[in-house]
Amino acid sequence: MDVTTIWAAIIALGLFMYVALDGFDLGIGLIFPFFPDDVERDLMIGTIAPVWDGNETWLVLGGAALFAAFPDVYSIVLSALYLPIVTMLVCLIFRGVSFEIREKATRTKNLWNLAFIAGSAGASFFQGVILGAYLQGIPVANGVFAGPSFFWLTPFSLLTGFGLMATYALLGACWLIMKTQGDLQRRLHEVVRPLTIVLLAFMVVVSIWTPLTDAKIAQRWFDSGLLHRLLPVPFLVAITALFMFRALRRHHDNTPFLLALLLILLGYLGLLVSIWPYAIPNVMTLQEAAAPRSSQLFTLVGAVVILPVILVYTTLGYHVFRGKSAPGAKYH
Repeated sequence: MDVTTIWAAIIALGLFMYVALDGFDLGIGLIFPFFPDDVERDLMIGTIAPVWDGNETWLVLGGAALFAAFPDVYSIVLSALYLPIVTMLVCLIFRGVSFEIREKATRTKNLWNLAFIAGSAGASFFQGVILGAYLQGIPVANGVFAGPSFFWLTPFSLLTGFGLMATYALLGACWLIMKTQGDLQRRLHEVVRPLTIVLLAFMVVVSIWTPLTDAKIAQRWFDSGLLHRLLPVPFLVAITALFMFRALRRHHDNTPFLLALLLILLGYLGLLVSIWPYAIPNVMTLQEAAAPRSSQLFTLVGAVVILPVILVYTTLGYHVFRGKSAPGAKYH
């Protein structure tokens, strides 16, 4: 692999790690309204208290890597998607503030619960909208964004917004199954089953809609022989879903979360294959968007140092706080 492909792989890894890790704590905010008991809510928050802010490291890594390796993509994407990106960040800020304050609040605790729910929902939705707008294509002329301010607001991007909300909600529920026990865990098992069905429905609709909205993606799928290599993916998704329903019937603790991650990974690989080798679909390839080789090599040295550090402290954090969360436990 050349250095451009290595950087593309680093960014792809960072994005997947963000979706996998920050996805489940955003998902907890999404299912919060269905568990109104304050004791249960405190327990749900307690399961992510030691790790939630570290999960967002991967979002920062992805943005920094994009700026370092593909500066043209960085400038175009931020110009085109400025409004949903800023809205997403504002939602993340409200969510973070509410996370810290609700534990100490008394009279205003319900207000901060609402902020936590709204921040989680808004961040999840606009991340999905950003994904949908990116997949549909960004209007570019002479190397700069050349579309209307609200080009990103389409039925497809709204679909992907709600689809990512369903994805995160599933991850959050499966994480809580792994970290809780008793009646709360039993009710979470009941929540995961319909969420899995909803996620599968979104995956089917997006898989059909994506080639229909973009002739070049359709050509890449059906005319280039790529379809034969993609055919195992839906079968793997179906098998994974069957194992998920089996794990739920048997009330497994850890298996649902691992299977939810596998479902997301399969969908993510399908998206990567669909847009390869473009940095911006149908506009700019990875090679065309890449920074000078000398710049990529220089920044790659930093990535080689930083990436293992992030992986080690992330793994260590989850190892230290492994196991079930006890009701009433506090993390400061």
